[in-house]
This record gives sequence, structure tokens and C-alpha cells, in this order.
Amino acid sequence: TDGSNPYASPTANVAGEESAAAMGGLIENGRAVDAGRGTAWISAGFEIFMKAPGMWVLIALLYMVISVVGGAIPILGSLAIALLGSVFMAGMLLGCQTLENGGALDVSTLFEGFKRDVGQLVLVSLLGLVGMVVIVIVIGLIMAVFGGLGALGGRSGFGMMAVAGMLIALLLGLALMVPVAMAIWFAPALVVFHGVEAVSAVKQSFAACLKNMVPFLIWGAIAFVLAIVAMIPLGLGFLVLGPVLVGSLYVSYQEIFCA
Repeated sequence: TDGSNPYASPTANVAGEESAAAMGGLIENGRAVDAGRGTAWISAGFEIFMKAPGMWVLIALLYMVISVVGGAIPILGSLAIALLGSVFMAGMLLGCQTLENGGALDVSTLFEGFKRDVGQLVLVSLLGLVGMVVIVIVIGLIMAVFGGLGALGGRSGFGMMAVAGMLIALLLGLALMVPVAMAIWFAPALVVFHGVEAVSAVKQSFAACLKNMVPFLIWGAIAFVLAIVAMIPLGLGFLVLGPVLVGSLYVSYQEIFCA
């Protein structure tokens, strides 16, 4: 025999199955929605925040502390925080679902992602990190090439080429960051709510964002303005804005991916 106990309780991820059932069926690669939904997502995110404002602020503060403390540890700490980003995001998204279903939020919500497909969630973060590293390498190569060409032209030529290289590298870097962000945006939700594997989740997230560029541009413009406002009181506004944006991500995921 294989040593297994035929009378043992099933070991399926019951919590994950319940989350998926509550979400409904998955629309692969998502659907396109109206442009005006970008504004509605922000409003819906604020409504989710207002269901438990005090606890959301506490969760955001805890995550901020974890990030600062982890980031203070050379190399390994920063790497760990980067790789666990999707895991923490999954926990907060599960918190949104809990509130929507009439449940209560608590601090442990931040760590709920560790109880799900944590390996796939970490892989999502790793894929995003690899994308960012590639962008940094490309930027560095461009600046090195322009610097080398400038050196051939003497001191004045070097200065002009170096500035040109920095501008081109900056613009290209910003342009390359957009598809990386698109690929990662919905990936944690796809993993935690519908059990999609990391590579497929990244592909589907990119496809869905591509279909909904206009509503996301509107969402991004509003989020940018709110971020400027949140920075004014020593950045404390992000303790509110952070959860609001997570709530908006949760609502947009439902509209785009859920049947």
C-alpha cells in the first residue's frame, strides 16, 4: 500500500474553492468595460474602505512597517519584501471579499495570502522583479553607450551625449514599466480567487489591461491626483489611499474577469 489513510479528511484547498465559488466563473483574458468604469472603481474602493476604516488603516500601517523594517535589511530584506508583495496583496484582496460577504476584517487579513497558493504568488512577484531588473539593465546599457559615444567627442560632446542618454533611458524605462505593471496588476487576484498559475495569470492580466487601456488611464489619472494629496500630510494619506486603491483593484477584477 502507499500508506495513505482512506478515512482521512480531504486535503483540498477548501478556502480557495469557496473564494472562487463566491467570485463566479473566470472569463479568461477578461472582458472590455466602459471607459467610465475607471472613475467608478475608485468610488467603489472608497466604499469598501468605509466598511472598516479603522482596521484598513491599521493593516496599511502594519504593511508599511513590515516594508520599512524589511527594506532596512541589506539585500535579503529588500528581496524578501519584493517577493512577498503579491502575497500581501492577495491577503488584502481577500479582505475585500470578506467585507463584501458581510464578514469582519482583522489584522490577520494581511497574512491570508500565506494560506493560499503562496508559491504561485511569490512566482508572480518574481516575474515582476525579473521584468524590472531587465528594464534597469536596458537603461544602464543605453546610458553607457551614449556616455561612450560622448567620450569620443571630447568633454563637450560627452556632456551632451550623457544628458541625451539619460533622457532617452528615462523615457524608455517609463515606457517599459507600463507593460510590466499591466502583467502583474491582476495576477495576484487571478491566483488567489481562481487558482490560475502564475505564468498564465501574468499573461491574462496583461491581456485584460490591454483591452481596458482607457478606463485604466482614467483610473491612473485620478489615482495620481489622489497620491499627490495623500503626500501632503507627511504621506499619512496613503494609509487611506492604499486600501482604497486595493478595493478599486478588487472591484475592477470582478467586473473584468468574473462571469
